[in-house]
Amino acid sequence: MLGKLARQHDPNVLVGFDHADDAGVYQIAPDQALVQTVDFFTPIVDDPYTFGQIAATNSLSDVYAMGGKPLTALALVCFPDKADLEILQRILAGGLSKMIEANCTVIGGHSIRDEETKFGYSVTGLIHPKKIYANQGAKPGDALILTKALGTGVISTAIKKGKAEQPWIDAAIASMTTLNKRAAEVITTTHVGTATDAFAVHAMTDITGFGLIGHLREMLLASNVSAQIFAGKIPLLEGALDCIRAGHIPGGLNNNRDFAECVVGYDDGISDETKSLLYDPQTAGGLLMSVTTHGNDLVSRLSDAGIPAAHIGEVLPHAKPLISVAK
Repeated sequence: MLGKLARQHDPNVLVGFDHADDAGVYQIAPDQALVQTVDFFTPIVDDPYTFGQIAATNSLSDVYAMGGKPLTALALVCFPDKADLEILQRILAGGLSKMIEANCTVIGGHSIRDEETKFGYSVTGLIHPKKIYANQGAKPGDALILTKALGTGVISTAIKKGKAEQPWIDAAIASMTTLNKRAAEVITTTHVGTATDAFAVHAMTDITGFGLIGHLREMLLASNVSAQIFAGKIPLLEGALDCIRAGHIPGGLNNNRDFAECVVGYDDGISDETKSLLYDPQTAGGLLMSVTTHGNDLVSRLSDAGIPAAHIGEVLPHAKPLISVAK
């Protein structure tokens, strides 16, 4: 819809919505820019405190995906008129716990009465104008690295239906409440652009509502390249395939698949369950990076920092299909 509106021309806008980037970037000084994002959604778990944590983690993620440091946040609250305010207090407390972990200060917010609870944040961070990680910039020969397993969408759907097993719930919640802060720190502190670097990150995004294929598609189109990913190397949360087999498929997954599968080609022998998870809408998903061919060094550094990173594919020269999925 934004594409149908009149364009604003401001030379201080370093990143807008042209390439579906994770956040906007606005320069305020020669060595300083603001990185801004907003996200909120309905509850996906039963516990209010955990829901608040997930919403905050998800809102902060876009700042980390750009290489920025979160600074301040404004809470966005929709809450039923007759609901127990103690529930709202627990949601806010859960969100605050993650904001404190991120060293991001909540300075206010806005609330409205709504029949359905919704919660999230508008987050503002700081970034150096010459150290922005955008969707654009992936190069042929780059390694594709992912920092979190897929499956939060289908497991959340199973939770809503009361069909999720406890180990699946625990794994999904652990993923959705883990900030991308540590991963971003490893990336931004070890990639400086010097001759001694073992790798360079050319493009980065986080995997959220459009699924792995949807966000990879955005990166490839912005960079005018293609990619091959290996289904067997993509990490999956415990229970994710079970949820697909049991039919716990969110509407967003089907929408993502209907929209993006036209640019995807599959090798023979890849199960439909595996194909489906490539489109699973993630909440507070991992970072996806396009890295120089020494990307395995980054995987090692991330793993040493306790981040389960995986080398899932390669960037190729522009071709059809845009995304090839091999075993």
